[in-house]
Amino acid sequence: MSFFLEVLVGGLLSGVMYSLVAIGFVLVYKSSGVFNFAQGAMLLFAALTFVSMTERGVNFWLAFIITMGTMIVMGIIIERFVMRPLANQSLLSLFMATVGLSLFLEGLAQGTWDSAVHGLDLGIPTTPIFLSDYLGPNFDILVSFFDAFAAVVAGVLILALALFFQKTKTGLSLRAVSDDHMAAQAVGIPLSTIWAIVWAVVGVISLIVGLLWSDRLGVSFTLQDIVLKGLPVILIGGLTSIPGAILGGLIIGASEKLGEIYLAPILGGQGIENWFGYTVALLFLIYKPAGIFGVKGIQRA
Repeated sequence: MSFFLEVLVGGLLSGVMYSLVAIGFVLVYKSSGVFNFAQGAMLLFAALTFVSMTERGVNFWLAFIITMGTMIVMGIIIERFVMRPLANQSLLSLFMATVGLSLFLEGLAQGTWDSAVHGLDLGIPTTPIFLSDYLGPNFDILVSFFDAFAAVVAGVLILALALFFQKTKTGLSLRAVSDDHMAAQAVGIPLSTIWAIVWAVVGVISLIVGLLWSDRLGVSFTLQDIVLKGLPVILIGGLTSIPGAILGGLIIGASEKLGEIYLAPILGGQGIENWFGYTVALLFLIYKPAGIFGVKGIQRA
């Protein structure tokens, strides 16, 4: 039983990082109806900018602050010069714009820095820890310290976003925009300002997620593939729900780890962790297409 709990907890911790990836998708889609295909390129640009500066002798925290400022400015520029002129275009046009933006940011990252593979060490220990040392003898479970640290960082970020949406005027305005664009505009909420803030927040999220994943996988152009981990998460949780992104991430993380341990021997193969989450998402897509917290659209002829 303790081994099962150990695998489950490890999966849940990984799932929190998946949730962070998915939240970036949810924020943009919820506020503007755009599926941001460029999020992977933003994540790569942030990680490559940070690691390139630190390798050139820039202090860790100074590099972090500069990169965060860069990503905030990038988000605002993207909204102002790419998304705003296309505000009244079809969803397909908006999606293709983010595809083009992804290719542009990838080239910009390579032209500004380089295309080499970089290692990144954030100084987070990789040694496993026993939860019993912190939570008492009833929690005799071994977990990765890095996964636990990443989960704490993700949890703090999610809590900050929750407080932002619930307690601040800007956050309440964003919720109003997500519910009804026309009604929000009618009561004087500036849509362009709200969208710019959303893209700036997505830039900050891209930095944090990029650094955490880069410490584990290194900084290379394959880092963009991390956003694919967010797709089954939003299929399960719903593309318009931040709580859904959190729950979806936990479900995907836990199912991947449990599938790798318990189903791989039955199916006679390895690597189930790489695709099992998509299988779980496909089942949700069949039986609950809008996701757990998604809103089912109804069109009347």
